[in-house]
Amino acid sequence: MDVTLRTGADYTVRIVERPGLWMDEAALAALSADLRRIAARTLEAGSLTYGVFSGKKEAMEAVIITLVSRRDGTPVAFNALAVMKLDTAPHPTDMLHLGLVMVDADERSKNLSWVLYGLTCFLIFFRRQFRPVWVSNVTQVPAVVGMVTEMFSDVWPSPHNGRRTLNHLLLAREIMAMQRHVFGVGVEAGFDEERFVITDAYTGGSDDLKKTWEAAPKHRIESYNSFCQEALNYGRGDDVLQLGQMDLAAMRRYLTRDVPKSAVIGLMLTAGLIALQRIVLPAVHWADSTQTWSILRPHRTGKR
Repeated sequence: MDVTLRTGADYTVRIVERPGLWMDEAALAALSADLRRIAARTLEAGSLTYGVFSGKKEAMEAVIITLVSRRDGTPVAFNALAVMKLDTAPHPTDMLHLGLVMVDADERSKNLSWVLYGLTCFLIFFRRQFRPVWVSNVTQVPAVVGMVTEMFSDVWPSPHNGRRTLNHLLLAREIMAMQRHVFGVGVEAGFDEERFVITDAYTGGSDDLKKTWEAAPKHRIESYNSFCQEALNYGRGDDVLQLGQMDLAAMRRYLTRDVPKSAVIGLMLTAGLIALQRIVLPAVHWADSTQTWSILRPHRTGKR
């Protein structure tokens, strides 16, 4: 998937899926440079050394980049969403990790959260023919905890009567056992299975993302702020691991509450193009047995 759409009069959004698998070196270097430029405008000090900032092609093979730029081409925000395949029974589970989100300080409070957190998940859900998509999130920011809780379904942990299921627990165990590198958590970090809290989380490359309680952006609903303040030790550097799903209920909330009305038509047109590419065109190609398509070859009749 490589799609571009407009969001209002000021921004364009490009969503690039697994660029490490198909982009040439020049295009990949340009994309990485845009991400580092945003990071330099976001971090007050220090630098990040893991994932998409490592400059390695293999680091881009299992990510989906959502890049927001001004109309003049200046990059201002991004989300590096990681694609994880978890070894669960009876079948592997695909998990979308909401990943690292950065926004240029001059562009904050401009309603970009619907793009950076929900847009890519919505399009993936649409492409999967409305099959629920598991999502994960690791953060210590109350504003992000609240946004994820309100955007997705069956989110745990949550201050609003959430319920931890066996699926939540098994998926969390697999993430902490095999996927810590995705969100820069070291092997020495602990994990509280009762509360889904990662203790001493900033030791695996994400050190410069650690925030104090005073510096962490707060949510407009106080219950999320109280939840994070009580559950997390900000001096030690704790994170909460949230798991939820993009399903039909979440999609309805996303379209009716989060997406600006001016962007709904463009979003649905983009979703339609993705469906055309993934569902309709393969069916049309399959029906034509006289033409080559990828590894498929036309059926030949008659004697040689």
